Amino acid sequence: MKSAFEAAQQYFEEAASIMGLSDSMKDLLVTPEREIKVQVPIRRDNGQIATYIGYRMQHNSARGPMKGGLRYHHEVNADEVLGLASLMTWKTAVVDIPYGGAKGGISVDVRDLSVDELERLTRRFVDEIHDLFGPDKDIPAPDMGTSSQTMAWIMNQYQKFHGFAPACVTGKPVDLYGAEGREEATGRGVSNLTLAFLRRFNRTAENSTFAIQGFGNVGTYTASCLQQAGARIIAISDVNGGLFNPAGIDIPAALEYSAAQKTLQGFPGGTPISNAELLLLDADVLIPAALGNVLTAENAHDVRAKFIVEAANGPITPEADAIFRQREIPVLPDILANAGGVTVSYFEWVQNQQYFRWDLSRVREELEKYMTRSFNRIWTIAVEKKVPLRTAAYLLAIGRVARATELGGV
Repeated sequence: MKSAFEAAQQYFEEAASIMGLSDSMKDLLVTPEREIKVQVPIRRDNGQIATYIGYRMQHNSARGPMKGGLRYHHEVNADEVLGLASLMTWKTAVVDIPYGGAKGGISVDVRDLSVDELERLTRRFVDEIHDLFGPDKDIPAPDMGTSSQTMAWIMNQYQKFHGFAPACVTGKPVDLYGAEGREEATGRGVSNLTLAFLRRFNRTAENSTFAIQGFGNVGTYTASCLQQAGARIIAISDVNGGLFNPAGIDIPAALEYSAAQKTLQGFPGGTPISNAELLLLDADVLIPAALGNVLTAENAHDVRAKFIVEAANGPITPEADAIFRQREIPVLPDILANAGGVTVSYFEWVQNQQYFRWDLSRVREELEKYMTRSFNRIWTIAVEKKVPLRTAAYLLAIGRVARATELGGV
């Protein structure tokens, strides 16, 4: 199975070949500007010293300061982070916000650490890299294993070195210069684009069924927004498994149950199913919103969904993507579908830079405008070039980054 970086590289090469991009420009665009790997030692609550490895991959800044999440996960490694950093370069270009791409992470199992240990880990990581990120260089944001609280610690520690700088990080708590609507942004963006996607096939939320793998931040907001639009969601799942109900699942009730029990297991609103079974249900729209590489060459032929929306990063392997193309199952790619989070992060950064707060209605209005405009542009390219939406998205993104690179000079 290809790594995140190898998958991103394959999609890049396919689009670059269609564009006729020169070898020199290709080399320039795929080579990261800086790769950071640091030692992050902390004293555990029991007095022992534990050493972790932290990464920040800064891929490209041709269109503006670099932007990307920071994840805490025991499987974080340099290759994964580099692949995700390159995706951020293309994602920010697709939605036309003035950023480049970066990604970061610490190889740690957050379940093994107390809150105090996580705070010490975060602050020590900032100590190691504070000169290499900031409002006009590289702006981190939450990702897997991190939260608004993590971002608050980052901002506080950064400011000890550089003074007041709320724009050094996004995804902060609203009470600490965060943006209204940031928490819901990725899921709301997925919902907005899913509905726009379906309209291109003369379908609506009301006459379609949905299966959503993942009931974390992205999955829950996607499910909630779609159900509010009239969608019938027949399956949901979390890390422990899922639920199936052909009549539709009561999402508010599932949210309440999950918040109280910390799991969907035992929720009475559906029949228990596994995460693997959810992917193969006879639903109109399949939305993988959890981990990457869940749709592979092994199960792609058995997928019965008519449409797939990539709410997670890289949920479809390149081999599975090729199978879906052969089977003519349209896929809305991750670099557009889940770009709502970085788009509202941009809105937060703008507010921080201007010291002026937007209200929630403006954030939602601007989010829908940015996402819909980008989708319409990609759809037009896909039709004109007779290519899948993923290729069209890469064509648009690479074209924008290449033009900025040429105009700026080397």
